[in-house]
Amino acid sequence: MHPGRRTLQYLLTQHYWVLGVHRAIQRVLSRCHQCFRVKPHTSQPLMAELPADRVRQAKPFSISGVDFAGPFNIVTRRARGVSSVKVYACLFVCFSVKAVHLEAAFSLSTDSFLAALRRFVARRGRCSLLYSDCGTNFVGAARELESRMGLAAEREKIKWSFNPPSAPHFGGLWEAGVKTFKTHLRRTVGDQVLSIEEFTTVLAQVEAVLNSRPLCPMSADPADLEVLSPGHFLTMEPLVSVPTQDVTPLPMNRLSRWQLVQRIHQDFWRRWHQEYLHTLQQRPKWWTSVNPLGVGALVLLKDANMPPLRWRRGRVEALHPGSDGVPRVATVRVADGTITRPLVKLCPLPMGPAPQATDSN
Repeated sequence: MHPGRRTLQYLLTQHYWVLGVHRAIQRVLSRCHQCFRVKPHTSQPLMAELPADRVRQAKPFSISGVDFAGPFNIVTRRARGVSSVKVYACLFVCFSVKAVHLEAAFSLSTDSFLAALRRFVARRGRCSLLYSDCGTNFVGAARELESRMGLAAEREKIKWSFNPPSAPHFGGLWEAGVKTFKTHLRRTVGDQVLSIEEFTTVLAQVEAVLNSRPLCPMSADPADLEVLSPGHFLTMEPLVSVPTQDVTPLPMNRLSRWQLVQRIHQDFWRRWHQEYLHTLQQRPKWWTSVNPLGVGALVLLKDANMPPLRWRRGRVEALHPGSDGVPRVATVRVADGTITRPLVKLCPLPMGPAPQATDSN
């Protein structure tokens, strides 16, 4: 293993004078596998475009993401000597308007999640598409729903879309929702141990706070006092609604009371198009592709639970491009089989040609 660049240059100059020493040191260090394994660099593809489901006008929660947060300690009843039990929060986030729905769950099992899903559908309406990670409870729930609804009409099924394994950044929308929920919960609860009744009440209060957040920056106009929030889209439509006509071109004084309610709801969607959608165009990182991978490349598999020198090696067998043609997931051959990982968890090993030895004579 080599020392740092300056130390290596100092040791060389004690015995030799090398022309272009900086480039020579850089060339040798960039090809050293041992040095690379101590401080590996992952591959980072371009940031993908937003999914079409994020910018499509749709009924709230018809397309949602789901994740669990916790565990949290609660007591079943207020009495001396009662031990605490663990409870989780199941978070559903709407892809269209970023509305949040919270449900309490007493375990991470498939049955517990299915119960939370039933309560969610009963209050928010049927969800046509659910996004989640590859947790065993979500995979089991998808299989259970598929077996139970196998004979149902296609339009009544809940479709499921799973993220690649070990890729939490693919679910940034609900991961950010979990982070914000935990922040508000810590501020509200602190170190107290709540009862189940108090915990469900706090969940509802935090849900109301999250659904009151502005969707876009507030206007500087002093006359514009109302900012668009997810709550505007949750209270203007019943769970099962009838088709409505577009009344935005009509003057306000010609509308009936029912048309006036429709007009207010349609104005919310107009503001959603004009004020919120353009804020989703910003890309905070991953503007350029770094360390692109190809089929056959040797890589290290990043593992947060292991030191870098013990990360497994593998060879890329296949790349899986997204809808824009940019690959962000790869199938890797390892010693005991093949696995699927995102490119940001793969570190390409330097495979440049070895420096040629020169004859001193």
